[in-house]
Amino acid sequence: MSVAESHIVEDFDVFKAELSKEDFKVFSDYIYSRYGIKMPDIKRVMLQGRLLKRIRELNMRSYSEYKDYFFSPEGQEKELYNFLSVVTTNKTDFFRESVHFDFLTKVVLPEYEARPVKNIKIWSAACSSGEELYTISIVLHEFIEQHPQMTYQILGTDISNNVLEKAVKGVYPEHVVDVIPLSLKKKYFYRSKDRKNPTVRVAPELQRNISLKYLNLMDSQYDIKETYDVIFCRNVLIYFDRETQEKVINKLCRHLHPGGYLFIGHSESVANMTVPLDNIKPTIFKRK
Repeated sequence: MSVAESHIVEDFDVFKAELSKEDFKVFSDYIYSRYGIKMPDIKRVMLQGRLLKRIRELNMRSYSEYKDYFFSPEGQEKELYNFLSVVTTNKTDFFRESVHFDFLTKVVLPEYEARPVKNIKIWSAACSSGEELYTISIVLHEFIEQHPQMTYQILGTDISNNVLEKAVKGVYPEHVVDVIPLSLKKKYFYRSKDRKNPTVRVAPELQRNISLKYLNLMDSQYDIKETYDVIFCRNVLIYFDRETQEKVINKLCRHLHPGGYLFIGHSESVANMTVPLDNIKPTIFKRK
């Protein structure tokens, strides 16, 4: 067999390898106990597909070999963030679920602008690669143009350092800003000169009052000293079971001012939970 044929067979063998039920259970138990993310049996094929790229990048021969490496001291030190990037879903868009940003503009910001201290602090508790953060920043900048006495701070947190790095850079494929009105795109984004790989970069003023840090929503206490006026925690609770959802929401509320607002995703609910919140509108709540 030639060297080239040998490589073909090796690639084929890795591609045909399967994540066993036993190894899947080890991974799923770990993911749930450490990060609260449900990984039922029907997700085995999905996890298998997502781990395949990492197995190839590491020149490994099987899922079992990857499992042994991941749970070794070296793997826990070097591979954890890559693993999290593989298993977590980081789907996000600019102005996703726009009703929240309309409410922010028409209700929340005027309410805070009318206060003696005209400063608002907002936390994006699962900020992913930053689209939500910069959408919030655009909304605030547009409001502050008409009310220049207002100030703000935004915190973005996520479980994945890889997506946090993308958020810090603020560079995106050009097509992802198609949903943004042209006037705002011209105002807040710079187009790359490379038309073969068209990207946009957010304007520096959108980044000026944003801070980012790693945070696991499963931690018993959050390493956050501030209390916020608005918390966005959207489309992450759906990955937790009901008990975990309730615990996370209560921990978030510890960092939400009385009278502050919590936004959750359109597929999420706090119905029948013991949480200090009043329902204002679907997916919009006010801290008691």
